[in-house]
Amino acid sequence: MPLPNNAAATVSTTDALRRAMQFSRYARRALERDPGLLSSAHIATPLTADEMRATLSATAFADEPSLWWALRKLREQVMLRVITRDLSGWADLEEVVATMTALAEVTIAVASDYLEHQLAAQYGVPLSNDCKTPQQLHVIGMGKLGGGELNVSSDIDLVLVYPEEGETNGIRALSNHEFFTQLARRLIAALDEITSEGRVFRVDLRLRPWGAEGPLVCSLEMLENYFVAHGREWERYAWIKARLLRGDRTQELAGIVQPFVFRRHLDYSAFESLRALHREVRNEVERRDIADNIKLGPGGIREIEFIVQLFQLVRGGRDTALRTPATLHVLPLLAARGLLPHDVMHELGNAYVFLRNLEHRLQYLDDQQTQKLPGDTADQALISAAMNCTDYRDLRLHLDRHRANVTRCFEGIITNVREDRRPLADLWLAAADDKKHVAMLQELGYREPHRILQRIAVSRASQRFRQMPEASLRRVQQIVPLIAEAAGRQPNPAAAFERMLDLLESISRREAYLALLLQYPHIIERSTQLVGASPWAAAYLARHPILLDELIDQRTLITPPEWQQLRERLRAELDGCAGDTDRQMDTLRHFKHSHIMRLIISDLAGELPLERLSDYLSELADAILAETLRIGWQGLRARHRDVPQFTVVAYGKLGGKELDYASDLDLIFLYDDTTPVSAENYARLAQRLNHWLTSLTPAGVLYAVDLRLRPDGASGLLVSTIDGFNDYQKKHAWVWEHQALTRARFVCGDADIGARFEQIRLEVLRQPRDLAALGAEVIAMRNRMFEAQQDADEWFDLKYSRGGLIDVEFIVQYLVLGHSHRHPELAANDGNLALLKLAARLGLICEASALTAHAAYLQLRQLQHAARLQGEKHARVTPKSVATEVAAVKKLWWEVLGGVSA
Repeated sequence: MPLPNNAAATVSTTDALRRAMQFSRYARRALERDPGLLSSAHIATPLTADEMRATLSATAFADEPSLWWALRKLREQVMLRVITRDLSGWADLEEVVATMTALAEVTIAVASDYLEHQLAAQYGVPLSNDCKTPQQLHVIGMGKLGGGELNVSSDIDLVLVYPEEGETNGIRALSNHEFFTQLARRLIAALDEITSEGRVFRVDLRLRPWGAEGPLVCSLEMLENYFVAHGREWERYAWIKARLLRGDRTQELAGIVQPFVFRRHLDYSAFESLRALHREVRNEVERRDIADNIKLGPGGIREIEFIVQLFQLVRGGRDTALRTPATLHVLPLLAARGLLPHDVMHELGNAYVFLRNLEHRLQYLDDQQTQKLPGDTADQALISAAMNCTDYRDLRLHLDRHRANVTRCFEGIITNVREDRRPLADLWLAAADDKKHVAMLQELGYREPHRILQRIAVSRASQRFRQMPEASLRRVQQIVPLIAEAAGRQPNPAAAFERMLDLLESISRREAYLALLLQYPHIIERSTQLVGASPWAAAYLARHPILLDELIDQRTLITPPEWQQLRERLRAELDGCAGDTDRQMDTLRHFKHSHIMRLIISDLAGELPLERLSDYLSELADAILAETLRIGWQGLRARHRDVPQFTVVAYGKLGGKELDYASDLDLIFLYDDTTPVSAENYARLAQRLNHWLTSLTPAGVLYAVDLRLRPDGASGLLVSTIDGFNDYQKKHAWVWEHQALTRARFVCGDADIGARFEQIRLEVLRQPRDLAALGAEVIAMRNRMFEAQQDADEWFDLKYSRGGLIDVEFIVQYLVLGHSHRHPELAANDGNLALLKLAARLGLICEASALTAHAAYLQLRQLQHAARLQGEKHARVTPKSVATEVAAVKKLWWEVLGGVSA
């Protein structure tokens, strides 16, 4: 194993030099040729990019040969210091690759600057088409150079581009393409040509458009056109690590590369392309008989990189943090997102460090780009000792363990659903009267198998499936039998199957989702359970099929939400797409939908009590409102202060933390700011908030919003000053507005305004009131609500019918408004159930009646919730089924308000 960090302190500089000469024939030859190349002072600290630049700056380049000489002497110094520090245990892998990356960056920059200046003196400065803007060679680092993880004897993968077509402004003018082609040839020679001092880096340009057959350089426009018309799937993997090393068009280049590499949606079709790419690598390994290659062989470096790059391609379009090019930096991000188990993350990280250290020691021997284990026993002994192993057998034991871990993880991730012959393998093609399939479906528990076969036949004959690409249709043929088997395990197989087929139809044109279902067949099982249990959940999943991704890892589905962490992650994701309003709006929607899906799953599994579900849904809305307010203000061009003196207040279901899946948000907006432009700016902010919340985007709608509870209702101003709100509530508000105030609370924004709002709320609720007049107002309001509903006599509406949920809420509101002046604790926004119990303890209502009404309210809410999960438009039941609950509510109403509304 590599020397542990604490061992480095015990290695003297003499021992460090001895180890370098012992384990690197390249170092030994260099130091024997020139002992002054290294000293104790040289090896004591890492070599920085600034030191490298200073070394080259101290050399006056008279011509290109002198440039070549200086670049190669610098590389020799860097290599010797890296080898010595690494083999002595003073440098870890991160230092080694960072130093080699810095060497490449510095030498490319210095050589490009010098050579471009020389060419410009000869032909003039290359200009844009309008002859105004000087053009510069842009050097893109690919592979390990782009990722900042370059090997000690690596080649460097480059793509060379220039911004625009045009020509130079010299007497002997060249087109920009000709100028930069000449510059590219000279740059390659300066780095790659072998002299008596060796070379700096082998340069590989085969990742450019059209590979070795393409031009050495191309314009940004040509690069973009290539990606659009000719870019191949494997090139997306290559361009993940692309990084601009020289040039000033960073944003423009990102705008070209990122849409090619990263899809806006979750791109599970990347699995198939990775399998194809991996097959090519494996075939090459077998053809060349290089299984002992620790980079390309089984369980090697490339497989770890493939794992990381796969998740980057699948999710990098939405999760910008995953675009980080360095392999070791991405692995913890994957674990933090639940995409890799933490133990697997550590196994892959440890294997990567081991394999890269071993790779370097193989290359230290003779400064050769090799990843193949030596066959010579003397070299095997050297490598083993350099890796701090007792012998070659010990080295192989460590190596084989790491490679086995990598192989297990890699194959577990990319293995496709087995295409063995399932009993229902031909179900998609079966005729409606196929006796064999009828019998098999009956055996699975389907009572009407002919109906299922007929449904399949209708789908198969539809335009949607007839026009489907052949590859997608093959996937559908594999998926349908899996759905049929999973639905057969549900209480109502036919309903579960038909809802899943509806879902399949909704995603049929999205190849990535079909690939996802085959890559993770357990998603089919989980989604079938979900849609079988709830038509509403089935419709929700069909509207937002991206949520299928949430079903991959069962652990994330049952873990209680950590709201502070989730708020921080939402903020980071929104900041990651700052300036892109469409992406930010979709990010908010994806955040909401994904957490709704997790709550639905726990809810349907019976693991989430209704009260806790409402708390979670309210927390979710609070988090979304807070971030929408923050980015809404940031996006307001005319904002007059950094932080708005503005507050969002919730009423109704959100205010009382009784939110359900489809609840509207009842909101008002308050501010306390005397700046002259404040009213106009906060009105714009309120309009912006409403727009962000209610607009329909490809990811759906965040929430329906009702703003009519603001002062003066729909005819009032969209935003109110806190003083204006205070005046309105105390002098002009109707009783029903005070009823609504019992369930209002500060949600987000300026906390001081929020505290002032709560003070006003308590003052209003605690005003003395005439109980008889109050009762009459409450009853009149209740009667108006009842008359507005179209009740069918044979059904009981759980919310609006006499003895339903509204009656309990009105009872509580009457008690709060009527008695808070004597019992201030009643004004607390603690929810209907808690306030019923409190009123009983205070002797305001009969304790027995309160308890039965409390139980009735809980049961009615449960029935209302169940009805919504079943997709029912109105939460109605037969009167007989809730007779006990209705009687309890009516009894309490009679005792509190009399029989006027009963």
